[in-house]
Amino acid sequence: MLPSNPLEEVLDHEDLTRFLTQSNHSSSMGVKPAAFLPSAKNRTTSVFRLSDDRVRMQETFAKYLHPHLTLKGAAVIAAHRVRAAGLHVRASEPPPGHADLENWPWIQEDPALEKARQKEIAVKLAGESRMVRF
Repeated sequence: MLPSNPLEEVLDHEDLTRFLTQSNHSSSMGVKPAAFLPSAKNRTTSVFRLSDDRVRMQETFAKYLHPHLTLKGAAVIAAHRVRAAGLHVRASEPPPGHADLENWPWIQEDPALEKARQKEIAVKLAGESRMVRF
C-alpha cells in the first residue's frame, strides 16, 4: 500500500484491489462482472491501492472492512485499465490506501440502458483483472 495521502493522484501503473466478499463476485473461472458494479448509494466502486501481496490484502481487509464480512478473494487491476474503460480513479481516504472508481453511467430516465452500460464496463474490468483466491 502506498503512503497515505488523500490528495495524491492514483498513478496509471498502480494496482487496485477490489475485495470479493460475495459469492456472485467470483467463480472457478475468475472474477465476475458483479464484483465491479458501483454501489447505488454512492455511485462508486470501492478499491484499495494494493498489489497481489496476499498478506497485506488480508491485513487491510481485517483492519478496515466490516468484521462480519468474509474475504473470498480479490480482483487486482491496473489503474490504467480502469481509466481505459472510461472510469476515473480517485484517492478517497480514509482508510489509508482507499480509492473510488467513479464516472459510472447514470441514466435516470432509462434504468435499463444505465444497467447495460454499467455491466459493459464491469465485464471489461473483470476480464482484465487478476484473481487472487483466499
